[in-house]
Formats: sequence, structure tokens, C-alpha cells
Amino acid sequence: MLPGQILVLLVVETTDLAFALDSIPAIFAVTRHTFIVYTSNIFAILGLRSLYFLLAGAMTKIQYLKIGLGAVLTFVGVKMLISEMYKIPILFSLGVIAGLLGAAVLASFIRPMRTASIPRGDAADPLHAEKPHLKDSQDDKA
Repeated sequence: MLPGQILVLLVVETTDLAFALDSIPAIFAVTRHTFIVYTSNIFAILGLRSLYFLLAGAMTKIQYLKIGLGAVLTFVGVKMLISEMYKIPILFSLGVIAGLLGAAVLASFIRPMRTASIPRGDAADPLHAEKPHLKDSQDDKA
């Protein structure tokens, strides 16, 4: 019987492999060179998990990253749909992707997320709310 950690590792690595194989059609939308397809999938397998943690951490700081990633996925999908009718140059595609992600990051820095400030002593803030039951017991000791 395999220990639980080895079983979890096998499931995670199988998932990485499935995502890498799933990305093959997207790579063919960019290029038809088999060397690039194979090497990009190898790097996808090696770096998928670390990229996930990088993006998960960035999502809290860069509020428009979801919108930027959605725009990138939309662009790649449209490019795949029209690839038989119209050939979009690779440098143009990379420029659009870099521009969309750069615009999302720049927009997040220009217009940062506003956090609502809760005044002290408000009942909605349990850490700073007045605690009358503690106040009474402290008055009894005095």
C-alpha cells in the first residue's frame, strides 16, 4: 500500500500532465513547429504549479489581473478560430498578450482597490467593538 503523500503526489503530477496535454491545441494556434510544441509542454509540466502560486499571490495585489487574463484567453480563442482564414503574426500576438497583461497591472497600480474602513467601536468590527460585559466586571474589581 502506498503512503498517502505518494498517492497525492501522483495525483498532482497526473493533473499537471493532463493540463500540459490539454494545452497542445492552444500551442498549435501559435506555431506549427513541433520542437516548440514539445518544449513548451515540458516547461508547462515543470512550471505549472509554481505559476499557479505566483498568480494566486498576485491576485490579491493586482485587482484587474482576472480581467487581463480573461482578455488574453479571449484573444487566444479568437486567434484559434480565425487561424485558417487569417494568419496573425507571432510578434503581434505576443505584443497583444504583453499589452493586455501590462494594462491590467498598470490599471491596478493607477486605481488601487479601496478597502472600507470600519470605525473603532463599531459592532461590525468584533475586534474593536465595545465589550460591556468586560467593562462591568472590571468596575466590580475597582
